[in-house]
Amino acid sequence: MQANTILLIYLIFFAGEFLFENLLTLLNIKTAYRNKDSVPAPFQKYIEKDKYTLSVVYTIERSKFNLLTSVLSSGFLLFVVLSGLLGKVDLFVSGMHLHPYLHGIIYIFLISLIFKLFSIPFSIYSQFVIEEKFGFNRMTLSLFFKDLIKSLLVSAVISTPLLLGLFWFMDSTGRFWWIFAFLFVALFQLVITVLYPLVIAPLFNKFSPLEEGSLKEKLYNLAKKLAFRTSGIFVMDGSKRSRHSNAYFTGLGKVKRIVLFDTLIQTLTENQLAAVLAHEIGHEKKHHAVKYLFLSLLLMMAALFIIDLLLRFDPLYLAFGFKQASYHGILVIISFCSGPFTFFLTPLFTSWSRKHEYEADRFAVNAVENKENLEEALITLGRENLTNLSPHPLYSFYHYSHPTLGERIRAIEKYKPEKGV
Repeated sequence: MQANTILLIYLIFFAGEFLFENLLTLLNIKTAYRNKDSVPAPFQKYIEKDKYTLSVVYTIERSKFNLLTSVLSSGFLLFVVLSGLLGKVDLFVSGMHLHPYLHGIIYIFLISLIFKLFSIPFSIYSQFVIEEKFGFNRMTLSLFFKDLIKSLLVSAVISTPLLLGLFWFMDSTGRFWWIFAFLFVALFQLVITVLYPLVIAPLFNKFSPLEEGSLKEKLYNLAKKLAFRTSGIFVMDGSKRSRHSNAYFTGLGKVKRIVLFDTLIQTLTENQLAAVLAHEIGHEKKHHAVKYLFLSLLLMMAALFIIDLLLRFDPLYLAFGFKQASYHGILVIISFCSGPFTFFLTPLFTSWSRKHEYEADRFAVNAVENKENLEEALITLGRENLTNLSPHPLYSFYHYSHPTLGERIRAIEKYKPEKGV
């Protein structure tokens, strides 16, 4: 197969992904316009007309911005591929006469930095124009750039040993290098999962143990009732960046913890927060994190196997502007191809994720022994976060890792709580 044929195939898949995803965004915008005049029936008792109208305007503005971002980002990516920039940067690094491993690391950092720098204006506009306009932004420009620098440094610190190890396995362990590399990367990923809540996340946010009081007593009693062992329930200072609120479960083993945004505590009642906590515990009790980890490991093994198959396929490198095969070259090429060649699998993963959310909702209903607390919490969060209450079905089916708010409420209302969970 010739390099030109490979490039043509890539462009066809790239165009397919671009057109499909942007068509879904256009459909979602059209649906928002069509439903802008009346609050959907399930929410008419809970969400006032003005608030709903604001959520529609927010949805439309963000969707239009996402369309613009998609067009410009896709155009830039095509420029990088078609101009031979990938190969030119490789030749530039070759002029430094470095060890091949160091060459590969610097090359990947430079390519990543080029795309990061290109994305900065979009991130600034999103945060300081759109989010500011709708009252969500709490971030300063200084904090934005501090976060940017920290994220680049953290990425470099994590990626350097990972890439060094990967290059060594590719270079030194023979025909089945990809199996040894998989074991190394899997172990590395587990270590990062354990270290993230202890070392990495605190670089960006402050995590404080939940203060003494009735809320702490209620939440810890719930955790005890559900036999949930945790290193703690922590409050994150999310309000220093955004008014959006959330909660999440992180860590493994003895370092697993529940994190509540401070904005969440300010928004919900104690009973509603208990229902949210029960939902997060439900993810752990249903082993969702372990299942996601297992899936990510399978996908990583598949990716390494594909890299092995293509590692010495010279026309592939020529198609993307490289002069010769290289370890860093194949990693960059695979990263460029992963989206266009796998986007049609996205609904499988989002559907699986939505199934887990339904399971965690049912667990929470059983845990608190009523439906109202979780329903009220979800509706309040939807209202305050200006959630799109009527997305286009195809858009939500493709993109949403969580069911729509309407779907969640209907599922909860149909469910009969089971006592004694």
